[in-house]
Amino acid sequence: MIIKTILDTDLYKFTTSYAYIKLFPNAIGTFTFKDRDETEYTEGFLVALKSEIDNLNMVSLAQEELTYMATHCRFLPRVYWEWLSSFRFDSEKIEVYLDEQKHLHIEVTDYLYKATLYEVPLLAIVSEIKNLFLNHIPDETKLLEKLSEKVKLSNSHHIPFSEFGTRRRFSFDVQESVVAYLKEHADYCTGTSNCYLAMKYTMRPMGTHPHEWFMFHGAQYGYKCANYMALENWVNVYDGDLGTALADTYTSDSFLSNFSRKQAKLFDGVRCDSGDEFNFTDRLIERYKELGIDPTTKTIIFSNALDFKKALSIYSYCAGKIRCSFGIGTNLTNDTGYSPSNIVMKLSRCKMDGNQEWRECVKLSDDMGKHMGSMSEVEACLHELRLNGI
Repeated sequence: MIIKTILDTDLYKFTTSYAYIKLFPNAIGTFTFKDRDETEYTEGFLVALKSEIDNLNMVSLAQEELTYMATHCRFLPRVYWEWLSSFRFDSEKIEVYLDEQKHLHIEVTDYLYKATLYEVPLLAIVSEIKNLFLNHIPDETKLLEKLSEKVKLSNSHHIPFSEFGTRRRFSFDVQESVVAYLKEHADYCTGTSNCYLAMKYTMRPMGTHPHEWFMFHGAQYGYKCANYMALENWVNVYDGDLGTALADTYTSDSFLSNFSRKQAKLFDGVRCDSGDEFNFTDRLIERYKELGIDPTTKTIIFSNALDFKKALSIYSYCAGKIRCSFGIGTNLTNDTGYSPSNIVMKLSRCKMDGNQEWRECVKLSDDMGKHMGSMSEVEACLHELRLNGI
């Protein structure tokens, strides 16, 4: 059983789930799996995957976990954790199959406050089972040797970072070994996105909101309003807590043009998840200055497939200009010598309630390969945002 507790997921899944409950309790959505490598899977893999999906039905929130999260996440009320203790995954809501080319298809449809909780566990399950079927066996000695070098780099240069590797981890055991090592040796590790490991190792659970929050707003309110409305509604739920704004759902150009002075002052900083980090740093600093805000009081969180050497170069570039920190995932939890799975699961359609027709969700990016959605809807989004040259 790969997923043993509902806390074996990223914090942002819970914060987003509660935001849907608070503002959009009747909204329904579909999450769709995408393997960017177009891997060919086997029937044996599919059988094992379906077995683990059935096991999800037994996953729950234990009383001691409820108490811990209610105590350590003041931005989420106890009533949310009490509701979560009664929540159960429903494997009947998960459609999973291989097509004729042996490509894997997974979809989950439910009320969004529930559907969002499926994403990270399903991705972690796929990644771990794939490694089992490929007979990939990590060399823990080499893993920890490489991890030691990364931690030394962070410690010697004072590079702050969080562990963000649940979704595409090699396995739960590898992630736990990494987090345990970071807890003991990494002076500038600010926490982990994995709530269970944060509880077990008394670390800070890290995370704010995902692309899906902006994708939902884009589908419901239009792409021109999406960034502004998504941030406004986030503030309506969290009143200034969880104040890192995600910049690239509809390209950072669109985000920065809509980033209001109120939002720029209220949010602690911005997360950069695609594109050229150095160029983004310059443009964000310029935007803060245009708005009369001292950029040295703000923070950029970089999280775009980083390793520690790249983090050091970005950290050096930001020095004296703007604060920065790093969310590092695959390079920590899947640096085993094998190619990690390039898999995602994104919100593909939504509707505000059962009576509304389905609306497609798309995600643009500062990296062309990360655009998601049908070609026609992506083109419509680009046209609405006047980004046709991208």
